[in-house]
Amino acid sequence: MKISIGNDHAGPDYKTAVVKHLESKGHTITNYGTDTFDSVDYPDFVHPVAKDVNDNKVDFGILICGSANGVAMTANKYQGVRAGVCWTSEITELTRLHNNANIICIPARFTSIPQALKMVDVFLDTRFEGGRHQNRVDKIPLTC
Repeated sequence: MKISIGNDHAGPDYKTAVVKHLESKGHTITNYGTDTFDSVDYPDFVHPVAKDVNDNKVDFGILICGSANGVAMTANKYQGVRAGVCWTSEITELTRLHNNANIICIPARFTSIPQALKMVDVFLDTRFEGGRHQNRVDKIPLTC
């Protein structure tokens, strides 16, 4: 699988752990995140990930920041992106099953690294349920 990842200063250690974890499973990772804890502007790291997902250059995206809200808001500006904020494995599963999310947004200040790794696995292993959910997902993008 091809995956793009981005993070701000709240998540370099999370990003490093996720990248190592996914590469050990044979996934190809494009890393747009910062490697330092120096303050940065999260949109600078979100746009390349969201663009990769929107343009179908990758299968999925992973974004990490303190609360995950800012990265999700930024990513969801792209027509073809469905970014979901996930803080438990159960929420992660539902965001794939029901919403067909293609970017997981992880709040580094509210999860542990082991939780984040589990959520990433759940995200990548869960298939969209389709059915009644497809009609709802089809109504997400603006058409005006």
